[in-house]
Amino acid sequence: MSDYVIRSGDRAAFLAGPRELVDFLTANPTVVVPRHASVAVLVDASGSIARRDGVEFVAVPLGVPAADIGEGYFNAWLDFGPISYGVIAVPPQERQ
Repeated sequence: MSDYVIRSGDRAAFLAGPRELVDFLTANPTVVVPRHASVAVLVDASGSIARRDGVEFVAVPLGVPAADIGEGYFNAWLDFGPISYGVIAVPPQERQ
């Protein structure tokens, strides 16, 4: 059993959402799009080692390194053009 929890959702629904968004934006060319967008999986863990382990668990199949961004935060990102997919672990006191 790991010391972290990865907050994940319904995979089929998640994959359908971006397709629906692309169809909508294609059909409505006057709708403004953002310059950059991000989607993140969240990792919950009380200890910094567990937070990093959780981020690494998600980062490995992405083929990107986990980064210690300081003060107990860890993340990893993979960019697809202007859209980033990643994982973030936030210290417990900051999630209050």
